[in-house]
Amino acid sequence: MTARRILPGLAEGPVLAMAEGLSFWGGVDPETARVIDAHHPAHGAGLAGAVVMMPTSRGSCSGSGVMLDLMLNARAPAALVFSEAEDILTLGALIGAEMFGRTVPVLRVSAQDFARLSAQPRLRIGADAITGNGVSVPVGDAPDTALTLTPEDRAILDGRDGEAAALSMRIVCAMARQQGAERLTDISRGHMDGTILAHPANLIFAERMAELGAQVRVPTTINAISVDREGWPGQGVDPDFGSRASRLADAYVRMGCRPSFTCAPYLLTDRPAAGEDIAWAESNAVVFANTVLGARTPKHPDYLDLCMAVTGRAPLAGVYLDEARRPALVLDVDTPEGADDSFWPLLGYVAGHAAGGAIPLLRGLAGLNPTTDDLKAMCAAFGTTSGAPMLHVEDVTPEANLSPLPDATHAPITRADLSRAWAELNQGPEQVDLIAIGSPHASAPECRALADLLDGPVAIPLIVTAGRAIIADLDRDGTLKRLKANGVQVIPDLCWCSITEPVFPPQARAVMTNSGKYAHYGPGLSGRALRFGGLADCARAARTGQAAPLPHWLT
Repeated sequence: MTARRILPGLAEGPVLAMAEGLSFWGGVDPETARVIDAHHPAHGAGLAGAVVMMPTSRGSCSGSGVMLDLMLNARAPAALVFSEAEDILTLGALIGAEMFGRTVPVLRVSAQDFARLSAQPRLRIGADAITGNGVSVPVGDAPDTALTLTPEDRAILDGRDGEAAALSMRIVCAMARQQGAERLTDISRGHMDGTILAHPANLIFAERMAELGAQVRVPTTINAISVDREGWPGQGVDPDFGSRASRLADAYVRMGCRPSFTCAPYLLTDRPAAGEDIAWAESNAVVFANTVLGARTPKHPDYLDLCMAVTGRAPLAGVYLDEARRPALVLDVDTPEGADDSFWPLLGYVAGHAAGGAIPLLRGLAGLNPTTDDLKAMCAAFGTTSGAPMLHVEDVTPEANLSPLPDATHAPITRADLSRAWAELNQGPEQVDLIAIGSPHASAPECRALADLLDGPVAIPLIVTAGRAIIADLDRDGTLKRLKANGVQVIPDLCWCSITEPVFPPQARAVMTNSGKYAHYGPGLSGRALRFGGLADCARAARTGQAAPLPHWLT
């Protein structure tokens, strides 16, 4: 069999082989190139200079930014080798080559060759083969997909609209070819994800594109950023960090993006409609848009999102196509009686692990009548552990009637699976000293429910992160006043996946959250121990400092 060369280059290094996909964002420290995902088998391993092998990546769209940062700072893997299709890290490597002249070869091999190569202590990526100790796998170029461009596409590519638009079209076309797309499709709106100052690469990329004259040509929202854009000077934030985080946000605003600063753009009033082709990044938003709204967007990597918004075009591949939205896995859920709202993020977390990169159909849940917030929490947790851009819930989500693929597999999700996930997300102590709500950004109903649950002042800090539009709604109906009266801090623009000290209380050592996403990423991002539970559990812990035990419906 022949390995497929996705991005060219020569390399050699020790092998770091993973049987399980890794999210570079939240899973890899850009400064040390070490795996910080406390739940991943490779926790603590170093990526710099290694031939990194995994079936495909998973989790956050922002992994492309981490990959670029590693390249710009000479801490990148020597090469990336996958056994399945992969876009996020590939795009980061493509940007590094296209814009900054850095090279990391990317290859795809068969499952059989992946197993053979994974067993090698060291590999060399040559012009014609991947070689190890007595093992050699020929390398060939990927088939040259016949990508048909419109006259408008070619005009942009030839520079009619300026250097930034031409560069963006080159990157969109390169990704289209690696995805096997035969043509591009129009998009109606975009959502930018690389707006958190998690590393210098995000600022370098955004300001470079702005300097080149990039302007979006479709309505485009901006993800959460790293500071309260207006309030940070009075919050003790380091002036250098606050200034650079603001510059990152300002660069996207200069390029014509809407200053929404939310990781939950589906909570805005003008959310996309069923069947609408959009180009979103941010994993939870992508999964929600496809699953709950019936809109269409692959899990686009950071930076490709801007290129698509600038050109108004996206590769016609993946879940833009009807066939790609069909379930490849059927999961029969053993639904526990009496479950509270923590069931939904737990379910998403377990389903994501089970699905890998496949789109699943979940059965047995219709009788629970999930709310929009239940589905929001499920989608966010699913996007954390899965590489898939959507899932279906029988008799609940709009496309759950799509018939499974002929070779779709079946598997159960048992109460024991949910209990194991609970234990995995509850490795912190029972005594907690901070409550984190709003990952993804809290909705207005979630905040109203929290206000109802708090019958007095909190005893430990409780911080809610939410979008500006939601906070304005809460201010109008009096909910914001009620929360503040009980000592709750409500912060706009940033989110728990971007919050830093001193806004994140430096003295806090154990955090409780109702988010499966943050319960997973939090230990690596914050260095704190995490506890997980439902919203009522979090409200109770805010008054008592005691995390919830294993719920009765899981015992």
